[in-house]
Parts: sequence; structure tokens; C-alpha cells
Amino acid sequence: MAGGFRRVIGGSAGGVLVRLAFLSLLVGAFMAMLGLTPQRLLDNLVGMFEALWNMGFEAFGTLGMWLVYGAMIVIPIWIVVRLFAMIRGR
Repeated sequence: MAGGFRRVIGGSAGGVLVRLAFLSLLVGAFMAMLGLTPQRLLDNLVGMFEALWNMGFEAFGTLGMWLVYGAMIVIPIWIVVRLFAMIRGR
């Protein structure tokens, strides 16, 4: 049972917490450099849904483009992370 839990979270609970804290610190510093705040991100998300509602189906094209733009960043990073995990022998 414990082995399954470790496999799901990617290692020991303490190690995962330390990695998540470090990554959170890096992302937080990056967001601060860009002047982004959680409130601004939430406002943008609400604004996006309001725009979808107000513009109707035409907005789904914009949403699709945002999905593609995000995927252009997220998918390669995910692939690199998975490759490093395979190299490390997980």
C-alpha cells in the first residue's frame, strides 16, 4: 500500500513536499517579476468566462487558440520531465 502511494505522488512525502515548496518559490518569484498576482490571474479567468458568455460561440475559437498556445509550452516541459524521470529509473 505504501509503495503504491509513493508511486502515485512521485516519491516520499517529505521529498515531494520539499520539491513542491522549491518549485512554488521559483514560480512565485517569476510571477512577482512579471507583476502577476493570484488576484489578477483570478480576475483574468473570470473575465475570460465573461467574454465567452458575451461573445457566444465565436469565443471558442479564442479559447482553442489559448489552449494551443499553452500546450506549446506545457507539453514539451511535460515530455522533458517524463524523460528525466525515465532516465533516473523511476
